[in-house]
Amino acid sequence: MTQSLDAALRAFEPALPLGVALSGGADSTALLTACAARWPGQVVALHVNHGLQAAAVEFEAHCVDLCRRLDVPLRVLRVDASHAPGQSPEDAARIARYKAFGTLAHMDSAQPAIESIALAQHADDQVETMLLALSRGAGLRGLSAMPAQWLRDGLVFHRPLLQVSAADIRAWLAERQAAFVEDPTNTDLRFTRNRIRAKLLPALEAVFPQFRDTLARSASHAAQAQSLLDEMAVADLQIVCRASDGLPTVKALRSFAKARQANALRYWFAKACNVIPSTAQLAELQHQIAACTTRGHRIHMKVAQGFVELRGGALMWSASKQPSEKRSYP
Repeated sequence: MTQSLDAALRAFEPALPLGVALSGGADSTALLTACAARWPGQVVALHVNHGLQAAAVEFEAHCVDLCRRLDVPLRVLRVDASHAPGQSPEDAARIARYKAFGTLAHMDSAQPAIESIALAQHADDQVETMLLALSRGAGLRGLSAMPAQWLRDGLVFHRPLLQVSAADIRAWLAERQAAFVEDPTNTDLRFTRNRIRAKLLPALEAVFPQFRDTLARSASHAAQAQSLLDEMAVADLQIVCRASDGLPTVKALRSFAKARQANALRYWFAKACNVIPSTAQLAELQHQIAACTTRGHRIHMKVAQGFVELRGGALMWSASKQPSEKRSYP
């Protein structure tokens, strides 16, 4: 069920001191204001300046002014979020942002290190993420949308506003006459997420007024199912991977049913190689594995940004076109 911002904050119990990611927009301004009121002296604002648009200067200036008025320490880091060839600007910005959070959390050696960081994504963001995943033909992991809490690089990240609607956040700010900065890119309909926000969400509101709750419930079911698949993959990889180097053997993989094999491979690529194969790439790899019945069979094909090949009866992935040495995978 969606809830008010105040109710969401009452249920939020992070480890202190708490870092709050502050962009300067409505959502993060509301989150910082509420957290600073609940835990005075225990909150630090973290601002990442991507430098990708002219408004970045205005956003940083707003953050400085807001933190001064709230008497909250502000840590700022300017990053290079330019994207590499073949990489989406959104992915590049996200990677740079999370790397920056790790730096900001330990920036002030005179203060206790921050172990928890709160992000301001809300119920509408959750719906948009799920609809984006549907539009791309995503599996259960994508349909699980955004988790409320997760661990990354030793930091615990929280999304305490996932059950609060965007409209409720704006109303909460209006009641307090709290200023925030509007991101000019949020109205650019060239971006799919913005088109979903501007055109699809109002239609869902008109036809299915409870869509935020029902889609959040579906995302929760998907996340639970994905968790079970991950547990199965861990157990299966213990069966198919060699103890010496952690590489999955083709012979053992061929003993699995197709869906179970795909699940184990997808998990291995994600955890051991830090890549995600496309549906077509995974299907082709499975076809090659099925055909691998002779000693001389060769596998060498592109997967994500690298190549997977057959070495000594096991699969090995490398970012280079021609792997020249064996690698160990945890």
